[in-house]
Amino acid sequence: MNPLNEQPDGATPLDPNELEGLIPKYISTRGELNILEQENILEGEAWVKGKKKDLLNEAFFRRLHKEMFKNVWKWAGEFRKTGKNIGVPREQISTELKKLCDDVQYWIENKIYSWDEIGARFHHRLVFIHPFPNGNGRFARLMTDVLLESNEQKSFTWGLAGLERGEIDADDVRKNYLAALRDADNKNFEKLMEFVRG
Repeated sequence: MNPLNEQPDGATPLDPNELEGLIPKYISTRGELNILEQENILEGEAWVKGKKKDLLNEAFFRRLHKEMFKNVWKWAGEFRKTGKNIGVPREQISTELKKLCDDVQYWIENKIYSWDEIGARFHHRLVFIHPFPNGNGRFARLMTDVLLESNEQKSFTWGLAGLERGEIDADDVRKNYLAALRDADNKNFEKLMEFVRG
């Protein structure tokens, strides 16, 4: 296996064609890639800050993913062309994103759920759809925070409060996140709602 494709538990592996899309050719380890991606994600966060209109649509999703990963991957902002260990069939990505956006608009307009539950459900569905070759969890977390902030709600802490207090470590944060997503797959959002504010 290519060292760049060594993923933590629950991460989406890249296929060889996707790995060919790596822009900086000097990257040889997953650690180096993580650092480079994090630097680019910070640029994506700066780009999206303060955006409040026309957020719930495919074009915005693609643009945000591109801004988050454009310095790292040639395919940034493009939907995946392969099947993965998670996600809807690639042919259904656009349809499922449209359904999600329509559902969220309905939830907001009709006050179906609290804002925290809207955010948790939105996040879960974005991850479940898994539109991009990689970076879906990071994209979905940022997109969820953008949705909340654009509606004058506080962004989520994503389980980091316990990490900052020294109660858990980064591996535990990831395990808790994946466990909460698995529960949400079974329509139980309690753990995810606790995690996003924990």
